[in-house]
Order: sequence, then structure tokens, then C-alpha cells
Amino acid sequence: MLYRKVPKNGDELSILGFGAMRLPVNEDQSINEEKAIEQMRRAIDAGVNYLDTAWPYHGGMSEIVLGKALKDGYREKVKIADKLPVWLCKSREDMDAILDKQLAKLDVDCIDYYLLHALEGEAWDRIEALGVIDFLEDAKAAGKIANIGFSFHGANEDFSRIVDAYDWTFCQIQYNFLDTENQAGTAGLKHAASKDIAVIIMEPLRGGNLSRPEAPPQVAALWDTAETKRAPVEWALRWVWNAPEVTVVLSGMNVDEHIDQNLAIAAEAEADSLTDGELELISKVADKYIELMPVGCTGCQYCMPCPAGVNIPGCFELYNTGNMFEEPQQVTQFRYAAFSGGAISGKPRKASQCVECGQCVEHCPQHIDIPERLKEVAEYCEVDGIDDAAKNFLKGDQSH
Repeated sequence: MLYRKVPKNGDELSILGFGAMRLPVNEDQSINEEKAIEQMRRAIDAGVNYLDTAWPYHGGMSEIVLGKALKDGYREKVKIADKLPVWLCKSREDMDAILDKQLAKLDVDCIDYYLLHALEGEAWDRIEALGVIDFLEDAKAAGKIANIGFSFHGANEDFSRIVDAYDWTFCQIQYNFLDTENQAGTAGLKHAASKDIAVIIMEPLRGGNLSRPEAPPQVAALWDTAETKRAPVEWALRWVWNAPEVTVVLSGMNVDEHIDQNLAIAAEAEADSLTDGELELISKVADKYIELMPVGCTGCQYCMPCPAGVNIPGCFELYNTGNMFEEPQQVTQFRYAAFSGGAISGKPRKASQCVECGQCVEHCPQHIDIPERLKEVAEYCEVDGIDDAAKNFLKGDQSH
């Protein structure tokens, strides 16, 4: 296992982190605790020392199972990351109550790395006004948390201002070879690193889609031209780890073979180890994926802000991913409800809110007929009742 240092505290973290959002499950979708605990401990024994969970994962049960996995001496071997569900916080009292419940569920005295979960611009403005910084600093002074950070799902300009708003120890962003401009993107990665903020990466494989052995034929043909043959998962992970600004890459591992494969890659993936030719090949693969997208949106954000409040790049990203990788439509609809339906931000940013003003079309470098394509997104992604289901999931409601 390779390790990278957190600039502000000197912690040596494994470059591979264990994400506890997709633990193995039983037929009734409850966590298979015996298997999950065995897998987490096996990863720890192999050198993984950063485990990430959150309030809503597995209907509120992920924190509990992770806590069980850290018995028998394993707690001392790792750093725990957990997150404050900012969408549930209406007051300072809510923040304190949720943190205390998380400590009880994990059965620990202190959470090593504590994040504000899934920030974007408006969510940050709201939670900051409620006094979240005082809450975090008080919790740190009381020894309930050790390091303060945030995870992010918004536009790059909001990421930069959040980074600049506080002396964060770390942050967590979505980053992979398709998402160099979406959300925080490469610019955000470099900006955070320039301030000595450790950067934790989520979705390095776009929900596992970039690691599929059965890549689209046009993509597989490109991979076949490489002098050094690698599986798609290795290309994708090595690309992220190639950036020296990256500290940890999270993987939601629930298959033994995948864990072994990720561990093997994490033993060799040094920063700046890919050749210029290999980087060029990965760029060609990314371009090919973009060609295959239903909507040729690059996430450049030139169409934003939308006067009607639509998160245009976000809507297209979810729609493109669902179609390009042929994920079940209900999965796309659920993720859309969470990120565009207002379940996290509290403010809907759906495609159906478009009023066809045309302002976005004037600014789109790709010359996309955005209002017409948003109609496609609305038809595909928006379904009655799913917004409430997403909200219940984010509450950690085990009945949904």
C-alpha cells in the first residue's frame, strides 16, 4: 500500500480508502454484516487506513456496521471519516444532536475526519448562516472531531469560494477522467491543493461505470492500442492517482475480487507515473465517451447561472451517465431526485423548470439546443413520488 501525507496534520493516509456506501447486502437489501466486516478488516490488514461513511448510507446502518468492524483492535489502525447531513440541520442544536448520534452509532469518542456533506453554493450559505463553523470548532475543542472538511457537489465557482471561506484540513470531490471540468474539476483540485488542503476523491470510476470490463466497442478499441495492457479499472484509478494533488481515492468495495484488484493497483500507482503517451490515450478515451453521450455537454458552466434555477450541467451529467452506461432508469431517476430535485440543497433545480428563455443557448460553446434537450431530461428523469423517496433516504430512514 502506498501512502500520501495530509499537509496540515502530517497524517499518512493510504491512497486507497474504503467507502462504506455500497457494502454487501442480503436479499432484503439489509447489510450483510458478517461479510461487510470481513471485507473491511481484510482491507485494513492490507494497509487501508481511511474508512468513509455517512448518515444516510444504507438507511442509516452504515455507521453502525463500520463501528462493529472497528472492534477487536481495528479502531487504532484507521482514521474514520463521517459527515454532517447539512440538509437535516435547521439549527445549531440539530448539528450537535446529529454528531452525538453518529458518535454513538460508531461507538467511538472521536471522528477523525468530519465533513459537511454534499455542499453546493446555496447549501453552504444556509448552513454557514446557522453557525456551522462555530459548531465544528466547538466539536473539535471538545475532542468529538479531529479534522474539519467538506464534500462537494456543485459548480466550480462555489467550490472555490467555499475553499477560501475557512481553514479546512481536507475536502472531498468527485473526480475522474470524464469529470475534469464538472463540479470542482481539475481547477478545483489544484486550488484546494494550493492551500495545503488534502483532497479525497469520490466517484473515481463514475459509480463503477468506468471500470466495466465490457467497455463500449469504440472505447475498448482505444484501450487495445496501449503498449502496456491494463484493465479499464486500472487505467481509471491510475489516472486519478497520477495527480500528486490527490491524497486518497475512495472505492465502494463489496466484491472480494474487486478489493484484491484495487489493493494491487494501490501498491503501485505512484504520482506522475503515467507516460505522456498514456495520458494522451486516456484523453482520447474521455473524448470518445463524450462523443457517445446523448448530450455533448462538457460541464464548462458557460450556461450558468440559469434564470429559472435549473442546474443545467448537473441535469445533463445525470442523464448522460444513465444512458451512456445503460444503468437502470430508476437508478438515474433516484440520483436525479437527490441532486436536482432539491433533496440535498433544499431547492429544486430540475430540467422541467426551464422557461425557454434562450439565454443558455447564446453562451453554449457546444451549440447545444439546451431547452429542447432539457425536455428529454425531464421526460427521462422526473417521476412522481421519487423526490420524497430520495428525501427519506437522505434522512437515513431504514424503511425506504
